[in-house]
Amino acid sequence: MNKTEMENENQAETADQGNEAEEPLEPGAMSPEQWTELKDRAAKGQEHWERLLRTTADFDNFKKRAAREKQDAIKFANEGLLQKLIPVLDNFDMALSAAQNAKAASVQSLQTGIAMIYQQLKSALVDAGLEEVDAAGKTFDPNLHEAVSQQETTEAPEGQVLQQLRKGYKFRDRLLRPATVVVAKQPSA
Repeated sequence: MNKTEMENENQAETADQGNEAEEPLEPGAMSPEQWTELKDRAAKGQEHWERLLRTTADFDNFKKRAAREKQDAIKFANEGLLQKLIPVLDNFDMALSAAQNAKAASVQSLQTGIAMIYQQLKSALVDAGLEEVDAAGKTFDPNLHEAVSQQETTEAPEGQVLQQLRKGYKFRDRLLRPATVVVAKQPSA
C-alpha cells in the first residue's frame, strides 16, 4: 500500500468515527485511477441503496399481502362447509313444506325423506372432519366422556359405559363435545 492510499484510508476511518473530517480532496489532487475507483464505488453504493429500497418495499408489500390473505382465510374459513350444508337446508325446507301438506298415508314417506336428509347432513359434517365419539359398551374415558351418573349393576364391569345419553363429537383430533354417559359400578354389599 502506498502512502496516498494509507492517507485516504485514514481519512475514511476518521470520517467514519465522527471526528472532524479534513478538507475533502480536490478532484485535481486525485490520480485518475483513484477518481475512477471513487466513481465506481459511488455507483456501487447507489446500486446497493436502490436494491435495499426495492427489497424493503417488496417486503412491506409481502407483509401487507400476507396479512390480507390471513384475514380472508379467517373470514371465509367455513365457506366449504356452508356450501355442503346449503342443499341440506333446501331439503329441510321441502320436508317442512311436505309435512304441512301431508296426509296420513304420506307419514312414512316423510320419515324416509327426513332420514335421507339426516344422512346427507351427517355425510357433509364427516367430510368436513367431524367424528362421532362412540361410547356405548366402552370403558369410561374422562378425556372423551362426561359421566352424569353411575348405575349399580352386575352385568358389566365397573367403569364401563352402560348407556350413552348424548353423542360426543371430535373435530379431527380435538374434542368438541364429550359424550354424556352413565357408568357402571359394582353394587354395594
